[in-house]
Amino acid sequence: MINHKNKIFLLISISFLLSVSAYSQDSLFYYLNIACKNNPAVLQKFNEYKASLQKIPQVGSLPDPELSTGVFLSPMELVAGKQVADIRLMQMFPWFGVLKNARDEMSLMAKAKYESFRESRLQLFYSVQRTWNELQKVRQTIRINEENLKILQSLERLSVSRFKAAPPIGGSSSGSQVFKGNSASPVTGSSGMNSMGGNPEAVTKTSAPPMPSSPMGSSGGSGLAEVYRIQMEIGELENNLSLLKSQQQTISVRFNSYLNRSPRLEVNVPEVLSADSLTNSLSAVSDSMFRQSPMLEMLRYEEQSLESRKKMVSRMGYPMVGVGLNYSVIQKNQMPTSGMNGSDMIMPMMTITLPIYRKKYKAMREEVSLLQESTKKGIQQTANSLQNEYYEAIQFYQDARRRLKLYQNQSALAGKTLNILMKSYSASGSDLSELLRIRQQTLDYELKQIEAITDNNMAIAWLKKLSCGER
Repeated sequence: MINHKNKIFLLISISFLLSVSAYSQDSLFYYLNIACKNNPAVLQKFNEYKASLQKIPQVGSLPDPELSTGVFLSPMELVAGKQVADIRLMQMFPWFGVLKNARDEMSLMAKAKYESFRESRLQLFYSVQRTWNELQKVRQTIRINEENLKILQSLERLSVSRFKAAPPIGGSSSGSQVFKGNSASPVTGSSGMNSMGGNPEAVTKTSAPPMPSSPMGSSGGSGLAEVYRIQMEIGELENNLSLLKSQQQTISVRFNSYLNRSPRLEVNVPEVLSADSLTNSLSAVSDSMFRQSPMLEMLRYEEQSLESRKKMVSRMGYPMVGVGLNYSVIQKNQMPTSGMNGSDMIMPMMTITLPIYRKKYKAMREEVSLLQESTKKGIQQTANSLQNEYYEAIQFYQDARRRLKLYQNQSALAGKTLNILMKSYSASGSDLSELLRIRQQTLDYELKQIEAITDNNMAIAWLKKLSCGER
């Protein structure tokens, strides 16, 4: 049965590897293929399973026969000659059923090892998919922030142009304004604009009449403040981009560790982040979880193996029987007194053990009973944990679907609002505060939409893991 299951696994693995070989290097299946072949934890579990198969012939074989030889340094005088050597061969046989139950126990333990290997592989696939989605989320966040950085930079250029074009209160031309880089030259005078000739006394001696509000505000100072506000937004966004790029490198290193390859290798992900869909119903996931869970199957096989061990221990308390031959080498006597002079002797032998010390057998049976009770509790606890995990995954999935639908609509509306305000600001230069607020709101909705898509994909990967779906 184990060999048959081993062959089935090899066929499934070969078909899985062939099915993913056609995928490009930015495909998740391509990386799952590499992880399946290279991950040390999975290979460790599989080698443990193969090693457990080798225990079956060990425990199912008879004890080694015993051969003993004795040579007389001085031949012993017998009636029928002189005995010079004695050769004995003995084979012990355990009680009926001991070897069969031992083989059954090891076979079931090997099946439990196989389920442990399955659990390790499912956990690996889930970890790879989770890290893959985290990496996509960070890269999409970087893309959105870079696009918003371009918007802010265009707003900065527009604000600088308006600031330079704004008529000064003192009546000087706009050409006297000096603006370099992301900051303006120091402003003197009570109005916040450069005074004529840069002399502060000119302002105090000449009082300018109130001017009507300009497109940039009541004075050039408000225009300069708008530039500063945009530059502060740009600084924060650039800082966030640096942090995100650092996170991207960390996640890439973790992803490559699952594939057991160099941490410096680049991980290719698709340009577009799309939401996955759940192929099976939630009730089907629940049914599959309790029927095919590797952890539950492993504990069930352990419980069955303990039942076989209990039978074996009970039969070990019965005697062992040994059958053998004793061969005596006889030399001829010079003065024969018997017709069998010099004839070697063959003597069939039988031995039997006497298991009279019963405490150890009683202790062995008690040990198995306690292990059986422990395994039953383990099955119950694992089933409860799976059920809790299942409901947590459902809540996570449903919450992600709700947020995804919400932020798709909110992001579209915020984007339309932002376009309207951008056109208004380009035309009149008004409502910069509202423009920046809507821009930040649009950014937040886009990021929340990316987060909702990522959570949706992670929830589906989680549910697939619970339903024992490896892809």
